[in-house]
Amino acid sequence: MKKKMNIVIVGLGNIGSYFYNYLRKNKKIIFNKTNTIPNILFVSSRSFVKKRNFPLSKKIWLKDCLLATKNKNVDIIIELIGGAEGTAKKLVFEALKNKKHIITANKALVAKHGDQLSKIAEKNKVNFEFEAAVCGGVPIIRSIKEGLVANNINKISGILNGTSNYILSSMDNDKLEYKDSLSNAKKLGYAESNPASDINGEDVASKLKILTALAFNSFINNKIITVEGIKNIDQIDINNANQLGYKIKLLGVAESRKNKIIQRVHPALIKEKSYIAKVGGVLNAVIVESNPVGKTVLQGEGAGPGPTTSSLISDLCSVLRGNVKFPFVLPYKKRKFGYFENIDNKKFSVYLRLDVKDRHGILSDITKVMATNKVSIKRLIQNPTINKKNASIVIITHEAKSSSFVKVLSTLKKKNYIVNIPKIIRIEKV
Repeated sequence: MKKKMNIVIVGLGNIGSYFYNYLRKNKKIIFNKTNTIPNILFVSSRSFVKKRNFPLSKKIWLKDCLLATKNKNVDIIIELIGGAEGTAKKLVFEALKNKKHIITANKALVAKHGDQLSKIAEKNKVNFEFEAAVCGGVPIIRSIKEGLVANNINKISGILNGTSNYILSSMDNDKLEYKDSLSNAKKLGYAESNPASDINGEDVASKLKILTALAFNSFINNKIITVEGIKNIDQIDINNANQLGYKIKLLGVAESRKNKIIQRVHPALIKEKSYIAKVGGVLNAVIVESNPVGKTVLQGEGAGPGPTTSSLISDLCSVLRGNVKFPFVLPYKKRKFGYFENIDNKKFSVYLRLDVKDRHGILSDITKVMATNKVSIKRLIQNPTINKKNASIVIITHEAKSSSFVKVLSTLKKKNYIVNIPKIIRIEKV
């Protein structure tokens, strides 16, 4: 006898529509791989009358998606609304409480409420799956939960946002300024009309918090994390990086050293010959460093309907096979709060760019400020600016504590010879 599970898809935007069509056309393939028929019982979205490029029957239309959480015939709810609050939050909480399996692509929801949701899912012996919430079609979550389950992970790093990676790649390859590259990203559909979360680092931060909890068996920590975006990167920085043998990428990094966990999101200079420096366009790439396997690299499309559907189907197949798993690898009771530390004591070499008035004694004063704060110079380049009264000084430092660079910047900002706000970009070894 064929087994069947009833599914409700909530949200029919680009991703929801693509997923609905894929599932409708590929039921037989999924059945052959899971021995269970995925039956679309209902779909729900803001508007039934909205023009879509596929037929949608009123028989499966659910006006109020929250009704799905109480319907005894519903087995699985696919949440594709988005956002950490509102309808998405109500739907997922109520569904899990009513013993419905949840599959979601909602990184903001998982990053903010994932711990509570996992506890409810475990209590009610249902799945809470979120592979599609991090890096689209790159199977990083399943790799951590299953493929690397025997490994002790000490670091996760990489490019976790395709929009910012496209912008930085375009600035480098096409010699565009930031605003022009962002404009192109919007035209090509790589950036939303409001791309704030992509360019200010918040999108990467949400993904990194989830990966941190998975990798280090901890609860999600939303408070102790450094988050910096790419808005201040300009063509001068791109050119300077190339001259120095680096590329600039927006990285998400979570690492555990001596039982202390650090989460950070920021632009970084990385050696142009490194693997991650060559990952361009909208691609994502994640490097997992663990023992005994060593380095594992996963690369692929990080966003879009196709890659996201790939991850959603992966989660769906897992549920259809009857596998009830702990959402964050370990049972809720065995996870730990972990000791999270801010970035202050972490040591970096940095790229320091200072636009200054071109007059005698300035360089001497800059080196004095740095020496006072225990920061030493490894390499220095001085470039004239278009305005010959000014100069641009680029310094590569030796390693020093992050807090020392904060003090250096704070002092230099007050100097009357500084023309623009001093700029620091950390140098990362990946």
